[in-house]
Order: sequence, then C-alpha cells, then structure tokens
Amino acid sequence: MVRGGCPTLQPCGSALCIVGENVLSPALQDQLDALLAASYPWQSQPPYALSGMGLLMALLCGLTFARQIGRRLEDWKQDRLPLLPLERPTTVIPYVGIVAGTVLFIGAGLQVFGFGAGSSFFLSLLLAASTGAGLWQQLEDLMGQVEKGTFAAADFDFLETRR
Repeated sequence: MVRGGCPTLQPCGSALCIVGENVLSPALQDQLDALLAASYPWQSQPPYALSGMGLLMALLCGLTFARQIGRRLEDWKQDRLPLLPLERPTTVIPYVGIVAGTVLFIGAGLQVFGFGAGSSFFLSLLLAASTGAGLWQQLEDLMGQVEKGTFAAADFDFLETRR
C-alpha cells in the first residue's frame, strides 16, 4: 500500500513486505525468527532470575538512597543546608529504582505462585507505587520536622533497661 508516494511496511506471512515484496532475504528472516524465538536464562518460567534481579536492584538502590539521605542530613547538621525539597535527581532516581525493583521482585514472585504475568505485574505495580508514595510523603514530613526543629528523636534505650 502506497500513501503519499511512500511505500509502507506490511506484514505478509512471516516476513515484512513493501507492497507485496519481501524486504528481508529468507536467510536473514530465518535468523531474525530464531533470535526472536530464543529463550534466555532470565526468561525462565517461573521467572526466578527476574525475581532475583528485582531484589538486587531494590537493595542496591536502597543502599544508594540511604547514603544520599544520610549525606543530606550530615550537610544539614554541619552547614544548615536545606533538607527539602527531596525531589532532586540524586534522591529521586534511587527511590524510583527501589520501587521498580520491588515491582519486579513481587511481580515475578507472584508468577512463581501461578499468577499470570499481566495480573501479577499490575498488582505489584499497585502495591509498590502506593507504598512508595506513602513512604515518600512520610520521609518529606520527617525531613520537614527535622528542619523546623520539632522532630523528637525516638529513644529505644528503654528496651535495654527493662531486661
């Protein structure tokens, strides 16, 4: 089919065609089909490797995020640099990585228990996004309290005195 003088690609059989002609040679088409049909180790069913990659991603991003927050608190203590807003790339990118890793981990984990891929990743996205948004809001509130000086530190030493 030609629109405005330019040919368009149309699927025809297992190859792409321009107005009924094959674009790819049969040998190249066979190689492309084999490449697309190949299974990779991270595509196992159930997706244990994907679950492990999600967990690793969430842990590494979590460590990075904790270090960034710790650095901001140290800068605030030493030089009174502002803690808020938190929406800087150095804190947002690791936090998004935590949420994305959690989505992969939970989604692949639900597939291990027999859920379908679409429903498991949809459910894990809902869980991770809602929990992540709530935790982000809590963190902003705590940082605001620290900046204002109204944050009362939690004292857990009373647990040791009861023994």
